[in-house]
Amino acid sequence: MSNQTNKAQDNQVEEIVEGELLNENGTEATDEASLMDELTQANFRVEELEKALQEAEAKVDAQKDSVIRAAAEVDNIRRRSAMDVEKAHKFALEKFINELLPVLDNMERALQGTDAEAEATKAIYEGVELTAKSFISTVEKFGLVQVNPQGDTFNPELHQAIGMQPSTDFPANTVMMVMQKGYTLNERLLRPAMVMVSQG
Repeated sequence: MSNQTNKAQDNQVEEIVEGELLNENGTEATDEASLMDELTQANFRVEELEKALQEAEAKVDAQKDSVIRAAAEVDNIRRRSAMDVEKAHKFALEKFINELLPVLDNMERALQGTDAEAEATKAIYEGVELTAKSFISTVEKFGLVQVNPQGDTFNPELHQAIGMQPSTDFPANTVMMVMQKGYTLNERLLRPAMVMVSQG
């Protein structure tokens, strides 16, 4: 009877051990599956965060680029505005001076039409000459420069040829006669000098 009792007890112990082993293996399997699941979720979350970081960096780069472009555009506008203001200052008198050029031309004609040596016209000549000099020196203060190319090489940027003549006194392509003086305002041509050019 005691042998049967011992066997029964041994069987119970084995069942308990096997049950515990099954429980431990089941718990271990559950824990391992749970850990794998958590690890997978963590990896997925890391990937999501990396993707979000890349998108945020791309947005930051795009915004940096747009800020740099906007700053460059503002700088260009500022520069263009400064140039426009400078041009406005330089050439504000252009229309006014263009209206005065015929007055200068008439003074030149008056000087050519009078004799500086004759008693009857000497006073008129001197008066017109002084007025013309004073007038020219006044407008020169505002950037007006007279173009009087007598004896200079013909320059199509500043001179307008009204004809060519053979000449033994002047080399080829030289201004031999100025019919009408030209003018520039702050280095911009207002009117070309009307000239006769030597053929040589």
